[in-house]
Amino acid sequence: MQFRTEVLDNGLEVVAEINPDAFSMSIGYFAKTGSRDETQEIAGVSHFLEHMMFKGTARRTSVDVNRELDDLGSQSNAYTSEEQTVYYMSVLPENQCAALDLLTDMMRPSLRDEDFQTEKQVILEEIAMYDDQPPYGAMERAMEAYFGSHPLATRVLGTRDTVTALTSEAMRTYHEARYAPNNLCLVATGAVDFDALVKETAVRTKAWKASNISRELGPPKVHSQTIGMIHPPATQQYTLEFSPGPGYLDPDRYVTRILGSILGDDTGSRLFWDLVDTGLADTAVAYTQEFQDCGVFGIYLACAPDQQTENWARIEAILAAAHESPVTERELDLAKNKICAGMILASERPSNRLFSVGNAWTIRRKYEGVRDAAEHYRQVSLDQVQQAFLKLKDRQRVLVSVGPE
Repeated sequence: MQFRTEVLDNGLEVVAEINPDAFSMSIGYFAKTGSRDETQEIAGVSHFLEHMMFKGTARRTSVDVNRELDDLGSQSNAYTSEEQTVYYMSVLPENQCAALDLLTDMMRPSLRDEDFQTEKQVILEEIAMYDDQPPYGAMERAMEAYFGSHPLATRVLGTRDTVTALTSEAMRTYHEARYAPNNLCLVATGAVDFDALVKETAVRTKAWKASNISRELGPPKVHSQTIGMIHPPATQQYTLEFSPGPGYLDPDRYVTRILGSILGDDTGSRLFWDLVDTGLADTAVAYTQEFQDCGVFGIYLACAPDQQTENWARIEAILAAAHESPVTERELDLAKNKICAGMILASERPSNRLFSVGNAWTIRRKYEGVRDAAEHYRQVSLDQVQQAFLKLKDRQRVLVSVGPE
């Protein structure tokens, strides 16, 4: 395994984890932009723009884009989050050049007005469909309440009002600034010809101009609150809690991930055995969500409405039992083995490594192989996990519950 990186004259970074024994490769553009980089007036533009990137370029129609994706036999997709937008595909090594040409061309879309108006209706339908699915807006409401005036409170999809009001000119301005080469990173993993990748990328992006962009960073100010939402068609009660957790730059994230696995993974945790295995709840999990400058520790419960109060009391008791039921060595070893085994098994596919390499490099400016990442978990001590467990008792938290009553 070899890691290489190169910065082109226009500021575009090209990075690759090269595995000469791989039979495939994955390639993707990581745009360091997401909902946290939007103003309230253009909330949802990053996700909307992701859709528009498939609508054609000066060289290709939308039909051409989709036909070429099929011709390459690729597994391709894109996604938008709070902090980045990623476009990626997995192909055979002999299709590296063709895949690069297509993805690079897509980074400079036509953004035609007629496509914009058509796709706006698609986005509005997506928002309506999402609002109709469990847990019926609880995640968005929890993010807004937890982060308050912090940029991470902005909804990834935007709202019906902001998307309706968005103009094609505002999108073009956003694209020009946020999709500048110095805010993009081209990532490749697997059987990569790195020298050819750099050479061909430099030719295809020679005319791209850098821009002056920035991102507002800083932790949120969290105030505990409880929010109830009524959704009459719901058949279950969905409860979501956010409390402070380490961010993606905080080394304590490995401790909290292990604690989350011990308390609430979906196969053999304390919440699982107490609530799911006993049939009291359909889902009861604990998890971490990390951002560049902060993070959250989440608890999620789905159960019958008449069992919510009792079930949540059981969850509170489990989270408050750090003194009475401290973390054991066996729990720690099981969590480490589960996390590391899952990570190592996933790494056998270049497509999975693409996101690990891309996220680490674009956010932390660091490359780590699978063994290095696993070692972080192995170094976590029982005392570290126990101390994190003890802190949960006095946590500041935002709790949102939605159901039929």
